[in-house]
Amino acid sequence: MTKKLKIAVAGAGIGGLVAALALIRKGYDVTVYEQAPELRELGAGLQISANGTRILIALGLREAAEKIACVPDGKEVRLYSTGQTWKLFDLGDASVKEFGAPYWMVHRGDLHTLLINAVAAAQPGAIKLGHKLTDLTQDGSGVRISFENGAVAQADVLIGADGVHSRVRQLLFGDLPAQFMGVAAWRGLVPMERLPVHMRRLVGSNWVGPGGHVITYPVRGGTILNFVAAIERDNWAVDSWTERGTIEECAADFVGWHDDIQAMVRNLEVPYKWALLGREPLQQWAVDRVALLGDACHPTLPMLAQGANMAIEDGMVLARCIEADADPVAALKRFEKARVTRTSTIVHRSTEAAQRFHNPELGNAEGAAAYVDREWTGEKIDQRYRWLFEYDALTVPV
Repeated sequence: MTKKLKIAVAGAGIGGLVAALALIRKGYDVTVYEQAPELRELGAGLQISANGTRILIALGLREAAEKIACVPDGKEVRLYSTGQTWKLFDLGDASVKEFGAPYWMVHRGDLHTLLINAVAAAQPGAIKLGHKLTDLTQDGSGVRISFENGAVAQADVLIGADGVHSRVRQLLFGDLPAQFMGVAAWRGLVPMERLPVHMRRLVGSNWVGPGGHVITYPVRGGTILNFVAAIERDNWAVDSWTERGTIEECAADFVGWHDDIQAMVRNLEVPYKWALLGREPLQQWAVDRVALLGDACHPTLPMLAQGANMAIEDGMVLARCIEADADPVAALKRFEKARVTRTSTIVHRSTEAAQRFHNPELGNAEGAAAYVDREWTGEKIDQRYRWLFEYDALTVPV
């Protein structure tokens, strides 16, 4: 195989675009097929920790990313009722010193646009919109891809980066069963200027309480506060990121929570809600010349803020594996072997974290303080996060 191996990527999300950019940088011919007729600004905030930012920097995106990223001073744990605060860890210069790369908080739409522009600059015309994959067949010479619009494409390799409802995964392995976790989640953006001065800080906060938690952090240079909240409920099971709720409904879920939480909810621009569904990560990602990537094979709950980071890691490791092995089938198996254990562990630990964030012991201030002191010791924090941030997709064995 020559360096001009033709690679198709289904899905122009974060993972698909990072994979495309990494492969183009290595000299491959890449086409990204996106089902949407236009690329719109979706989602809210993302936390890109050192394991993700070092990849974006290696791809030449530091300067562009620094223009859209917010560099937080640190992260903290706060008690839902009193606001009592415990330091989780320092960030800013501390992340660079400790892990060799920064910690960025970004608006998903900003990062998505950055990656779209980078791919378009690296290989003009690489992204094709309005191409919803419907079927695929493969043999020893390549993969034939069919689209809803009637188009057909041929590639040496197909990467299914088409998200949690992946059509590529469905064609390879069938449906990935989902289990409702009994948790409804809210997300939204709050213009920082609407909030009291004491809340306008460059800090990520994890408010923990019995049966729920709230994550907040700044994006867009600290001008917007990203709000993600989860509450245990059994009457909402819609698996959609774009279902609108109301301020009143969101506020009703957090009665009794601290005044700062109430202020955030009152000032949300648009509250969106979705059900948290748990899915077991796949242990097989590749079938001959087709492989999955990102949420298509390891969708995760957001408790460790690693969903986007895993997809970014996947993209870089995939490119390295394809470069390392001239046989596409062997390269994709190499990719699967390099990534399955890490991503599965992150998915499972994210589920465990939900139980810790929502523990009943958080129900009264005295018991809650003892619980946080016990569960968020420096040693336990180090055990939970160091292995995530230290991972280097640029050098990990493939």
